[in-house]
Amino acid sequence: MFALVDCNSFYASCEQVFRPELRGKPVVVLSNNDCFIVARSKEAKALGIPELEPFYKVEHLLRKHQVTIFSSNYPLYGDLSNRVMLTLANYSPNIEVYSIDEMFLSLQGFPDNLKNYGQEIKARVWQDTRIAVGVGIAPSKTLAKLASWASKKIPACKGVCVLDEPHKWQWLLRRVPVTTLWGVAKRQASRLEPLGIHTAWDLASANAKLVRSFSSVCLERTIEELNGHACLQLEEQLPAKKQIYCSRSFGNKTTSLPPILEAVSLYATRAAEKLRKQNHLVRTLHVFLQAPANQRGFSGESTGASQVVQLPYPTDDTRIITTAARDTARRLYRPGPAYLKAGVGLIDIMDKQYRQFDLLRSEQSSQADGLMNVVDEINRREGKGTLFLASQGTRKPWYMRQNYCSPQYTTRWRDIPTVRAS
Repeated sequence: MFALVDCNSFYASCEQVFRPELRGKPVVVLSNNDCFIVARSKEAKALGIPELEPFYKVEHLLRKHQVTIFSSNYPLYGDLSNRVMLTLANYSPNIEVYSIDEMFLSLQGFPDNLKNYGQEIKARVWQDTRIAVGVGIAPSKTLAKLASWASKKIPACKGVCVLDEPHKWQWLLRRVPVTTLWGVAKRQASRLEPLGIHTAWDLASANAKLVRSFSSVCLERTIEELNGHACLQLEEQLPAKKQIYCSRSFGNKTTSLPPILEAVSLYATRAAEKLRKQNHLVRTLHVFLQAPANQRGFSGESTGASQVVQLPYPTDDTRIITTAARDTARRLYRPGPAYLKAGVGLIDIMDKQYRQFDLLRSEQSSQADGLMNVVDEINRREGKGTLFLASQGTRKPWYMRQNYCSPQYTTRWRDIPTVRAS
């Protein structure tokens, strides 16, 4: 048996943790640069506010209904996610962190009363973090995902849905469209319509080989999973990323080079930090600049420019990666267009423990390894950005807009809440 624990409206719930007066009230969270709505509380959804809607289109509706608006506060969300996952790790020796707000747990060999166990998990997460969750339990990961969805949509479940017998999941499969299922998008569902597949039950009852001819082996596995046969196992060790990209839109479009270089320095630094975290080295960089489509200033009708560059040797040294990225950005820059975005990608990555040394070429020195370890340790202990390259700048007027950002209550010293006892 598998359990999927999924946080309810996670970003919005995080904002309510330190603002308890907002519980039970409509809350929305905006994307980078305050462009789109990416999270809504249950109350905001009830007002008919759509997800991924441009903010400017619904701002009047939000103001009318006194909806509380927040910019994305990723340090806060990441820290609260870690706290939720630490709590959940106490309930199974075998776990998979599926996303920032979801975790799979193996319940193999656990007590028969899984409903009570799910309620215990739900109550403990609320007690430890004040984040509400839904719990879905079933014999396969796909059914557990569906059960988690049902735990939030069916009031009688009270936040926990257990599909431990065929007649239970078959009842649910008959009542949901196929697009409700994990991994079945609208485009894929349209290809299944000629086969008469409209509901999840239609898919579960279909001929797996025939369905595969219209789609892929992944959907064939989904059919097996929907019939209670576990084909997908827990990924307890997440695979290392094969590419690492860091990019953001500027808060204000820029026509000058210095802000672009500062942004590229910041993005290269963050990408290098992620690279070291998975103990890898990079040999090739991809740097790009982007301008609005209605502008000229590049060769032909291009709306941007990009270049792939080779590093002198495999490295995870922020200084080398940043220098190469900045030099490339200088070559790409053209006066005139107003740039709206820049990015840095690490695209040729290798595991550090399997690197091959070359007697004819330089390699990263042990002193550089030691320096990067010191920088990472200080930033981990004192907070991200405590030590940084001067080339990133200090004022960052180009940084993305966050006009409604809440404090970083748990990750920045000056934002830690103060409690006064009278």
